[in-house]
Amino acid sequence: MSATATTALPISRYPVPELKDLPEDIRSRIVAVQEKSGFVPNVFLTLAHRPDEFRAFFAYHDALMEKESGLSKAEREMIVVATSGANRCQYCVVAHGAILRVRARNPRVADQVAINHRKAEITPRQRAMLDFAMKVAVESHAITDADFAALREAGFSDEDIWDIGAVAAFFALSNRMANLIAMRPNDEFYLLGRLPKPA
Repeated sequence: MSATATTALPISRYPVPELKDLPEDIRSRIVAVQEKSGFVPNVFLTLAHRPDEFRAFFAYHDALMEKESGLSKAEREMIVVATSGANRCQYCVVAHGAILRVRARNPRVADQVAINHRKAEITPRQRAMLDFAMKVAVESHAITDADFAALREAGFSDEDIWDIGAVAAFFALSNRMANLIAMRPNDEFYLLGRLPKPA
């Protein structure tokens, strides 16, 4: 299927509002993202179907993903990609895989982490982080104090452990919503961060 054919596919099972019809705060946020990245990620357009939920979703997203933390922004994206792979969320693996490639400055790491983080080009500390994130994503009922002890041994604080778990849990919601509404990844994400920028 060509890129043109892909672009013609719907981006959601639900109606997608026109930018001009959105409340000002949501429209301003989307325009700012478009100016920064050169396109509008489909997650913004599809979730704008319900403005109050859009605001709540992105407020929590920003609280987790944009703050100062013991986790780097690349590490937080690793959590998203690994757990989204486990939850079979195509949108989040593709979109956050692109962000991970850019933030980690590694064109291989996102694909590796999405399939099997234990074989990925990451540090032992990051492997421990992703072991725990995967447990939160798919087996949270089995978390024990031993899991916390392993993360402390790897150098994470209790606040870092909260962050790891919260990112995994939040994106479990995101994964399920994306699958529910058949959110389609933007074509632009597929090539981002795969080749060095031209000199």
